[in-house]
Amino acid sequence: MAEAHDSLDDLDDAVAAAAFRRLVRHLRHRHDAQNIDLMGLAGFCRNCLADWIRDAGYEGDKAEARALIHGMPQEEWKATRQTPATDAQIAAMEASVKKNRVD
Repeated sequence: MAEAHDSLDDLDDAVAAAAFRRLVRHLRHRHDAQNIDLMGLAGFCRNCLADWIRDAGYEGDKAEARALIHGMPQEEWKATRQTPATDAQIAAMEASVKKNRVD
């Protein structure tokens, strides 16, 4: 069976790129939105975005991709922005990730 057309594929690449950059800048500003919480709610986080840009052809390594998304090296982000995850956050993340599609 053929897959249905996804109108998202018709979105102009420049528009999509601008929206992606706005999302990344928003996440850089909203460091109070912890990666563990993003994973728990939506099944993705900043690190996932870094992986996705590599999957899309970004030539940098994993550390460079994460620094691009975080706006600083990941180690610095963790030291200055990340709080310890609670058991409840970890459980929510694990339940959420189980809902992810594998593309």
